[in-house]
Amino acid sequence: MARVEANRSGELEVFVRVIELGGFSAAARACGMTPSAVSKLVARLEQRLGTRLVNRSTRQLQLTPEGCAFYERGVRILADLEEAERCASEHTAPRGRLRVNANVPFGHHFLLPLAPEFLARHPDVTLDIVLTDEVIDILEQRTDVAVRAGPLKSSNLVARKLGATRMVIVGTPDYLARHGTPATPAELLAHNRLGANYVRAQPGWPLRQGGEDIVVPVTGNAQASDGEALRRLALAGLGLARLAAFQVREDILAGRLLPVLEDCNPGDVEEVHAVYVGQGGYLPLRVRAFLDFLAEKVDVGTH
Repeated sequence: MARVEANRSGELEVFVRVIELGGFSAAARACGMTPSAVSKLVARLEQRLGTRLVNRSTRQLQLTPEGCAFYERGVRILADLEEAERCASEHTAPRGRLRVNANVPFGHHFLLPLAPEFLARHPDVTLDIVLTDEVIDILEQRTDVAVRAGPLKSSNLVARKLGATRMVIVGTPDYLARHGTPATPAELLAHNRLGANYVRAQPGWPLRQGGEDIVVPVTGNAQASDGEALRRLALAGLGLARLAAFQVREDILAGRLLPVLEDCNPGDVEEVHAVYVGQGGYLPLRVRAFLDFLAEKVDVGTH
């Protein structure tokens, strides 16, 4: 009888993670191992196969032709294994801790209100929610899914688009009655323009007048660390804020906030994505269920 190799699927999964995440350290964090253990595992794998899979340097790993073929087949094998297990336990419900990171506006307007319904559908899942407008390192924070707004940087993460929302400048009726409603971008300079103080915040408000693109600097007397705090400051009548339309949709309908300079709105949108580690066909059931739930329920809109 042929000798059965120990945990070959586990070795294959670690190797795939090394390639997907671009190094031993990142793969080690994702797999709960040490970098040296991951490096030794890949070396043992190469020794058993009798061929080099990756060329190592101080800056990066590069797949050899043999390594590229092994990686591509490995991804398919792991996806088939996941599918086989899912078919064999099709009546098994998603379970376990699901750590989710989201920007604060999305968290307040979608994630927190929808959490009870998701947990009612999947009672064996425990949600661990962190809200911040700073972009986190998913691997370092051991996060399953992160919801991010705005352009995505190139990375080994997988992204699922949830929608796109237009941006709008708003103020309270009382503030506009006291300071006047700006009719041109130049008139904004006489207003208190509330800004964000997180790293990825735009330095100014883009507008368009007469076919010309204009950027109005944000130099108000208050800044905030997240979009929801900016909304609260605007609702308090402190000044004007430029926010995602989904944030202020109900406020505008209720008359609490009024949009201004809509004829100068350039029509730019902010895309919203759910990002996660791994191939689309190779995900824990709890992560897959959550991504499908977001796609079903979330409508950031472009209204």
